Amino acid sequence: MNRTAIMESVEATHLKSASEIPTLHIGDTIDVHYRIVEGDKERIQVFQGILISTKGRGVNRVITVRRIVANEGVERIFPVHSKRVAKIEVLRGAVVRRSKLYYLRGLTGKARRLKETRSDGAAE
Repeated sequence: MNRTAIMESVEATHLKSASEIPTLHIGDTIDVHYRIVEGDKERIQVFQGILISTKGRGVNRVITVRRIVANEGVERIFPVHSKRVAKIEVLRGAVVRRSKLYYLRGLTGKARRLKETRSDGAAE
């Protein structure tokens, strides 16, 4: 076995199954349920926002989610296969033509909205 095959076999034990991670597309509005440990207590906090970036593969895959709180943009980077990420839910999709939506950082108001996709795949 070569190095790459050995590394992938070791990483495979730490990957979440396909049923735990939905198919994510850039521009989707998603809920990330994240475990937070405070002392001896553990709770789940939901971070809802637009998926603006994804990078890496395998265990190193991370997603960047952006949302607006009190007219201030907040971005968070989540490792997809982390034990702290309890669940990822896709709420709605969007039609985008870019692989990274960093341009949303400079937009405000209605310009920040993305065109939604309907359930039949057409744009609204």
